[in-house]
Amino acid sequence: MSVRSSPSAYRKLEDVVGCKWSVSVLLAVGDGVNRPGALERRIAGISKKVLSERLRKLTSYGLLEKTSFPEVPPRTEYSLTLQGEELLSIIRQIQDLDQEIRDRESG
Repeated sequence: MSVRSSPSAYRKLEDVVGCKWSVSVLLAVGDGVNRPGALERRIAGISKKVLSERLRKLTSYGLLEKTSFPEVPPRTEYSLTLQGEELLSIIRQIQDLDQEIRDRESG
């Protein structure tokens, strides 16, 4: 019998940052898009299956928080946790750096 350990924080980070869909989901939630249907419409090219998997993974990693409302029809919303906000801040800094480099190269 093998004991499976949970992934390290670094492995989780690799999984999130290495997946364009994870970064896109975090950016969209950070911009206030918090319902699965709205996320699917906002993120061009993502399938329902991939979106569901990424939402599950980001929630399990503690980057998103899921809130389910007992309504008919049921409503689910996602929000960034403090860790998610911190990671999103780093992702945005990388985007800013990328833009600065592009501006320098084209100017």
